[in-house]
Amino acid sequence: MTRRTAALMMAAVVMVMVAAAPTADAAPLVAAPAATLAWGLYVDPQLPAARWVAAHPQDTRAAAIRTSIGRQPMAHWFTGTSDADLGKAVTRYTAAAKTAGKMPVLVAYNLPLRDACGAESAGGAASPAAYRKWITTFATAIGSRPAIVILEPDALGDFSCMTTAQVTARLGLLNAATTVLAAKAPNTWTYIDAGHANWNSPAIVAKRLLSAGVARTRGFAVNVSNYIGTADSRTYAKQVKAALHRPAGYVIDTSRNGNGSNGQWCNPSGRKLGKRSTADPAALELWIKNPGNSDGGCGIAPTSKAGDFSPTLAQRLITGT
Repeated sequence: MTRRTAALMMAAVVMVMVAAAPTADAAPLVAAPAATLAWGLYVDPQLPAARWVAAHPQDTRAAAIRTSIGRQPMAHWFTGTSDADLGKAVTRYTAAAKTAGKMPVLVAYNLPLRDACGAESAGGAASPAAYRKWITTFATAIGSRPAIVILEPDALGDFSCMTTAQVTARLGLLNAATTVLAAKAPNTWTYIDAGHANWNSPAIVAKRLLSAGVARTRGFAVNVSNYIGTADSRTYAKQVKAALHRPAGYVIDTSRNGNGSNGQWCNPSGRKLGKRSTADPAALELWIKNPGNSDGGCGIAPTSKAGDFSPTLAQRLITGT
């Protein structure tokens, strides 16, 4: 490495660390991953689109799916049933990202009564005790390695489909999750999922975020697995942030919002890939949902299961049809 190259690399790190300082939209919390963001986001070669391409090299759709989806950075979802040994899987993923000099993005998605309203992804941990054990294993496996964590999609949006006791239990588990992530994974930026702009009002979501322990995190995520455009999602995120009355950063899922939303959430037609993930720490736009992964047995993929990769869905997101 030449002195000039080293100087340029150091300058890049410094610039990102300066960008990560508190701004109108960035919380002055957990700044450790800033330097890692200078190197960009991790591209996981084991995510569904990449695996499908590797298994179907002769398929006429493979080249487009490889380029448009398989080689793009996006989140790795951990669901309780996705890996036989959660600790080893999280360690392997975050260690590979660190070796590559990249920032990994993880989704923790295993709360009891998961997807209570939509039901396509129903399941989750069998009990509160099981979830506490699971999230502790998850956080411990990340350890000191830098990471971005999206915590429990749908968790704060599903209240209308839950009893008061179930809501109270869920908020307790989210507080437990934010506490253990702060303690066991201190270099992690955690964002609690806050739903999307067409679900709950900013005031309602802000109240729920505060009750869930957002003060221990970097902030919140919006539009996870949904299709609402980036401009509308950013407006909503800023409204939520204002309603919090405290510093908070936010993340927008841009994986499938290139054509915006038609009001449907489950494999709607005519949707398109959105802006690719960017590592700007002041306003992260990430592919959190893996494009091509089904929302469930509905819409234009009625025979698919939630989370299954469909090359047909992937191709239609590429073309916007």
